[in-house]
Amino acid sequence: MKTNVLVIGGGVGGLTVALKLARCGIGVTLVEQMKGSPHLYKGELVQPKTLQIFDSIGLLPPVLDAGHIINRIDLVERKKPVDINLEELPFQSMSYNILPKPYHHALMIPHETLKTILLEEAEKYPSFKSIQPGRFMGFENGLAKVKLAKEEVFIEADYYVSAEGRKSKVRDFMQLRRKEKKYDHHFLTVTFPRPKCLTEGKIISTDRTFLGLFPLPDNMVRSVYLIPKGSYKTMIEEGLESFYEKYLELCPSLDGYVQRIESWKQIQLMIPVHYHVSSYVKDNIVLLGDAAHSVHPMAGEGMNLAIQDGDVIGELFCWMYEHNRHSSELLSLYEKVRRPRVHHILKLSHLSALAYSRPLRSFVSWRKKVMDQLTNDPVLHIKHMLNISGLGIWKETIIDRAIQTGVAPKRTEEMDFHLDKRHLFTKRDDYPWRDMEEEVKG
Repeated sequence: MKTNVLVIGGGVGGLTVALKLARCGIGVTLVEQMKGSPHLYKGELVQPKTLQIFDSIGLLPPVLDAGHIINRIDLVERKKPVDINLEELPFQSMSYNILPKPYHHALMIPHETLKTILLEEAEKYPSFKSIQPGRFMGFENGLAKVKLAKEEVFIEADYYVSAEGRKSKVRDFMQLRRKEKKYDHHFLTVTFPRPKCLTEGKIISTDRTFLGLFPLPDNMVRSVYLIPKGSYKTMIEEGLESFYEKYLELCPSLDGYVQRIESWKQIQLMIPVHYHVSSYVKDNIVLLGDAAHSVHPMAGEGMNLAIQDGDVIGELFCWMYEHNRHSSELLSLYEKVRRPRVHHILKLSHLSALAYSRPLRSFVSWRKKVMDQLTNDPVLHIKHMLNISGLGIWKETIIDRAIQTGVAPKRTEEMDFHLDKRHLFTKRDDYPWRDMEEEVKG
């Protein structure tokens, strides 16, 4: 078999790059080893930059129709889990609405629904081919060996893209350095019906744990609950009633809803891992998504980073084929764009993980103060939301850190400030090779 680009892995990142290539008329074959939909949790919080990407390829309307818009995430600290009504507790809000329109909100969408939208769109193009199930076995003599049922086939491609996730065989073949950081906590995640009043994101914290609640369409909610590493087996032994109680201690309004979880089989254990490989590109092979980097789930960025990777490498491939310019040097422009952005998000998510995990449990009042400063200082607020949105990067200054820690007073809304457009990513920032078009024409 021959194809221009072979994409190994049929998740949202792999589907994004495959769709971009198919739209350009470039032959692309996507290989996915799973048959049907896996029963594993994948990202569902779509950040503004990802919405912008979907808008650019005409998929924003169906994505919005299938999702639930998130305008803000409310942060609540519970010092005493019982005897205090949750609605009476003070809270801070991280608001997406302070970002520039039209990408001034996030979106919760079931992961498999998003995959279906991407796949069905890609299948409209004759240059797209999907092989499922097909297991990538490795490379032999520059060809990809793929197992189809009982048959093994070799696929020859100009370029190979690994979108396999954390356990990437392609990455192992490339022999790249990857130093993993593991954490002293795990997460339990499960989706169940929600009260109709729960329409925005909410994180409820104590000195021991936190519960994240993110509303989905059809009156459902995705929950994320922090547990100590190694406690999962004990929780199962304690039974579902004990699990319900832990949720209700933090959020009593879930009474009558969380009990609709009928089995531990519905609840998934998530083990956070943090790493960033030494290189995304080697010869004619490219890594994207979790094959290249793994982000702590605290920031809800993993799926978004994969889609944003797919967008950039897809655009680069389209440009290379359009101008018939092929080299590993050009291919490295993908990494030049993506690595610093990914590094910034990895850093933010790691700091968030430390702030909400057990090592800092004695600093709850400090955490509350920092979050109060962050959400009420207009400059800190918009910087934070811009950075997690993916729409740009606006780094903190020494003054910002002084305000966060309370050393300096908060700015007020009346003070003169604005979002400098230099901090927003432009098309030139996203796709710098387009500046070479004049050179090519010359």
